[in-house]
Amino acid sequence: MSPLNNDKGLLFNIQRFSIHDGPGIRTTVFFKGCPLKCRWCSNPESQSFSRSLLVRNIRCKGCGKCAQACPAGAISMNDKNERIIDWRKCDQCLTCVSACANQSLICCGQYMTVEEIVCEVMKDSLFYKNSRGGVTVSGGEPFYQPQFLIRLLQALKENNVHVALETSGYVNKKTFAKVLPLVDLLLLDIKHLDDEKHRRFTGVSNKRILANARAAAKEVRTWFRVPLIENFNAELDHIQRVAEIGKEIGIEKISLLPYHDGGISKCSQIGKSYLMPEARSPSSEYIEMLKTISVNSGGNITIGN
Repeated sequence: MSPLNNDKGLLFNIQRFSIHDGPGIRTTVFFKGCPLKCRWCSNPESQSFSRSLLVRNIRCKGCGKCAQACPAGAISMNDKNERIIDWRKCDQCLTCVSACANQSLICCGQYMTVEEIVCEVMKDSLFYKNSRGGVTVSGGEPFYQPQFLIRLLQALKENNVHVALETSGYVNKKTFAKVLPLVDLLLLDIKHLDDEKHRRFTGVSNKRILANARAAAKEVRTWFRVPLIENFNAELDHIQRVAEIGKEIGIEKISLLPYHDGGISKCSQIGKSYLMPEARSPSSEYIEMLKTISVNSGGNITIGN
């Protein structure tokens, strides 16, 4: 089934009690599939556009049933009953997942209808009301499944839920314009303002992203979110330029998100190499210093959400 199927959307997680993805207590719905390939991605399992295998060796009991079940011969056991996966042979058929009784092999990705998602997120409606929270739709990249995204946002609005949408902004302007009226808050990820550097570290140009940022700020409350990575985008002059552009186009807030290395272990779980092992977060003292930019720029800069 394609992730572009309009009846069901492909998700990789629904996270309840989120407090870093918009105001108040929220439930975050993570769409699977992303056209960007950020080298430092903290959720590399979200990048592929289909269901995929995720391995948790700590749960493996060494029974070997997965090796017996694998039709591609991609799984074997060594003399210590440790599982070995040849990712070059793995075709993501996921037969091994059914054979594993210990949940050490997991299918990453679940197809759900709009109704199923709304039923799940509305379990926390009381939290939304009391904290002025709501639902955040994130990814991956939600715009990769545009028709399903629109239907989900419409259903959430019909249930009087505050809706935030986190996106890379890498989407054509026609689709972008259709979605904005269904959103209460846009969380727009800004990786780097330099187009060449943006291409090199994410695989795509930032021109469409910045154009969409200008359009969004005229239509809906918009926050910039900047993943803060030392020796990539955390230089004082770069953050200053982000703040100046934010003020110019009417961005409500800029959230600086210190880098974390969660993507390293996740890459090993999906058979991928982590592409930015040198990535580091700036020191806490340096990050606090960056907040002083808000005084000079007239903008609102926060650390975290």
